[in-house]
Amino acid sequence: MDENKKRFYTAVSILVGTCIGAGVLGIPYVAAQAGFFVALAYIVLIGLMILIVNLYLGEISLRTKGNHQLAGYGRRYLGRKGFYLMEFATVFGIYAAIVAYILGVAESISFLVFGNSSYYIFIGVGFGLFMSFLLWRGMKALKRFEKLGVSVVLILIVLMFIIFFKDINVTNFYGYSAANVFLPFGVVLFALMSFHAIPEVEIVLNRNEKLMKKVIVTAMTICMLFYVLFAFIVVGFKGMETPRIATLTLGTIFVLLGILTMFTSYLSLGNALRQNLVFDERMKKKNAWFVAAIVPIVLFVLSQLFDYFSFTKILSLGGTLSGGVIGILVLSMVKNAKKKGNRKPEYEMPVNWWVIIGLSLIFFVGILVELF
Repeated sequence: MDENKKRFYTAVSILVGTCIGAGVLGIPYVAAQAGFFVALAYIVLIGLMILIVNLYLGEISLRTKGNHQLAGYGRRYLGRKGFYLMEFATVFGIYAAIVAYILGVAESISFLVFGNSSYYIFIGVGFGLFMSFLLWRGMKALKRFEKLGVSVVLILIVLMFIIFFKDINVTNFYGYSAANVFLPFGVVLFALMSFHAIPEVEIVLNRNEKLMKKVIVTAMTICMLFYVLFAFIVVGFKGMETPRIATLTLGTIFVLLGILTMFTSYLSLGNALRQNLVFDERMKKKNAWFVAAIVPIVLFVLSQLFDYFSFTKILSLGGTLSGGVIGILVLSMVKNAKKKGNRKPEYEMPVNWWVIIGLSLIFFVGILVELF
C-alpha cells in the first residue's frame, strides 16, 4: 500500500473510530421510543449538519499553521471569549463521552461475567485505569487501535445482518410517540459528533492534506450508514423491548464488539483532550495526562451517586450542550479564518450565510430543548 492510501485509511479510521462509540448503543433505544422513522430523519439531517461543520472545521485547520486543538482555533479566530467557550464545550463534551464509555463498558462487562450490572462501578474504575495507561502512550496507541476499531465496526454490521435479518419484524418500525419526538436529538448528535478528531486527522495527513475533504466525507458517510443499519436491525428485532445499551440484547459477541467500539472512541477522545491541554493550554504532559485520564474516572464514580445520570441521559447532555456550542463556534469562526488564516488550504468551503445561520439556530434550539 502506498503512503497516500495508508494515511487516508488511517485518517478515516480515526474519524470513524471517534464518531462510532457509546452513541451508537443509545440510538436504537431512542429510535424505539420516538419511532424508527423519526430517528432515521434525525440521523440523516444531523449527519448532514455535522458533515458541513466538519468540512468548515477541516478548512479552518488547513488555514492555520502549527498543531492546535479546537480551543486553539477558538482563541485565534474568536478571541478570549471564544477560547473559553470552546474550551468549556470541548472538555465538557469529552468528559461526558468518556463517562458514558466507562459506564457502557462497565455494564457490558458486568452483564457478560455476572449476568447483571451489580458490579459495574468497580469494573468501570478498573477499565478507566487501564485506559489511563494507554493514554500515556499517546498517538502511538491511537494509530494502532483505531484501525482495529473500524474493522470491528465492519464485522459488527455484517454479523448483525447475517444473524438477525430473518428475525426482523416490520411492524416494529411503525411505532411513533409524539411525546418523545425530541428524544433522539441529543443522542444522535452525540453519536455523530466528531469535531475533536479533525485536528488529529490533520496531524495524521501530514504532507497529504489534500486528502482532508475526502477523508471527512468518506468517514461521515460510513458513520451515517452504520447508524441507520444498526438501528434498523436492533429496532426491527427487539422493538419496544430495546434496552438503553443496545448490544446487551444481541448476545455475547455483540456485547464484546460494542465494548471494542467504545474502547477505540475513548482512546481517541482522551488523546484529543490530552493534546488540547498540551498544545493550547501549554500544560505539562504529566498534568495533561492526569486531567484527561484520571479525572474522568472520578466523575464517573460521582455521577453514579445520582439516578439522573443514566447512559442515554449522559449521551444526550454531552451531545446537545457540547456539540451544539462547538457547532455554533465553528460556524462563527469561518469568516475570520478565511481572512486571518496564515496558510492556503487544500480546499475551500463557500460562505453561505443562510446555511451558517440556519445550522446555528438548529444547534441553539437543541440546547434550549435539552435544558428546559
